[in-house]
Amino acid sequence: MKDVGIVGLPYSGKSTLFAALTRTGASGGRSNQAVVDVPDERLGVLTAMERSKKTVPAKVRFVDVPGGLTAQGVAEFRQMDALCLVVRAFGEDADTVRELGALSDELVLADLASVDSGLVKARKKARGSPEGKMEVQLLERAHGLLEAEHPLREGSFDATELKLLKGYGPLTLKPWIVVANVEEGGSLPSGLPDGAVAISAALEAEVAGLSGDDAVELLAGFGVEEPGLERVIRACYGALDLITFLTTGEDETRAWEVRRGANAPEAAGVIHSDLERGFIRAEAISYDDLVAAGSWDDAKRKGFLRVEGKEYVVAEGDCLHIRFAV
Repeated sequence: MKDVGIVGLPYSGKSTLFAALTRTGASGGRSNQAVVDVPDERLGVLTAMERSKKTVPAKVRFVDVPGGLTAQGVAEFRQMDALCLVVRAFGEDADTVRELGALSDELVLADLASVDSGLVKARKKARGSPEGKMEVQLLERAHGLLEAEHPLREGSFDATELKLLKGYGPLTLKPWIVVANVEEGGSLPSGLPDGAVAISAALEAEVAGLSGDDAVELLAGFGVEEPGLERVIRACYGALDLITFLTTGEDETRAWEVRRGANAPEAAGVIHSDLERGFIRAEAISYDDLVAAGSWDDAKRKGFLRVEGKEYVVAEGDCLHIRFAV
């Protein structure tokens, strides 16, 4: 499960968006957080087909930190897997591109403060330590990038350097999903990055209290064909480079998230570490082919199941059965 922090300047509507996405209010404590199911129509189809006793969707946790980009808020955002940047696109005085720039600057400054602090400590440790000197050089490069008002994702860092940088929880190295909070019936403003999503947080918050059919009807009246939660989660999956694979059977039908490009043992490890450690092979079939076959047993009987080894790269919508021994 991935954690997505909702970030925005005052009056952007970030807390309204949180309430709309999660259908919940404040939960108390230092932050408001809620776990939501990832909508996936395939689960219902497989559950009915296999007569599964349980259906388990993939999940995402959204976090809205009261106070926003205070020191406490920044510390919590550093723990997130991705950030959802909310910018105001309603009202006559809205300047969405400018607000996104201001919010980006705030995140760059937060990282700059963190790198500054890290440099002080790294320079003390670097005396007589080759590893320490390498860390200093890396942080100096990062400092130069941030000081020039560029996010760290624009830097050319290798895998070892990225691992070291991630130890500082940099906000500008995380995937960003930009959400323009528009008026009811509004469209995505121009000038925003590719993958930005337009959502009316106020409308979605109103819809969150309605039944499924009533919600669809109300959204359709404003020209919205798909609920905001589904669009935001799809954008999150895209930014995090995730895909979904499925398992199904009599006991349960379940959706699992895994990074795009993962091999079969890595996907098995998402289910349980024992499956990755003792991986032998995977029986695999695409969702569409499985539904066409009629059931897992029918697919096996008709020879539709593929036997895949350790090098197999899992595809979106693959249905897997892992064979293992420990």
